[in-house]
Amino acid sequence: MNEILREHLVKSLTGGNAFVQYKKALKNVTPQIRNKRASENNHSVWEELEHMRITQEDIINYMLDADWKSPEWPTEYWPKEKGNISEAEWKNSLEGFLSGLDKAIEITKDESIDLLSIIPHTKEHTYLREILLIIEHNAYHLGKILDIRKSLGDWK
Repeated sequence: MNEILREHLVKSLTGGNAFVQYKKALKNVTPQIRNKRASENNHSVWEELEHMRITQEDIINYMLDADWKSPEWPTEYWPKEKGNISEAEWKNSLEGFLSGLDKAIEITKDESIDLLSIIPHTKEHTYLREILLIIEHNAYHLGKILDIRKSLGDWK
């Protein structure tokens, strides 16, 4: 049973069942639209991606490090608004997000971790809860990214 659960979680972490795979959704984002907002009330693709990276990193570190201090909500979970972003900033966000996703998958596959057990230093949250939180949060913001790309004519 636990092996089947892990397989389902890994599939959900990577996408491709109920939503587009992350690598596909974030591939070939036109540099000119990476930090462009489809409307003033929405974030840009980069802002959404950077928020996903920061949040995912926080959740992973929360699971693994008893001394981890989460960023301040909400200000430190979102990047500061800026005009253009450099290729290096885009690459750092993208690679950081995908690296974090790989780490979440590694944790999920680690059979020495009982996914249903309480994370010792939290006293209340399970590893499963945190993995599901990553899945749900990333899927929600990926949908927003695809909507932004569609609105800006950057999704085929």
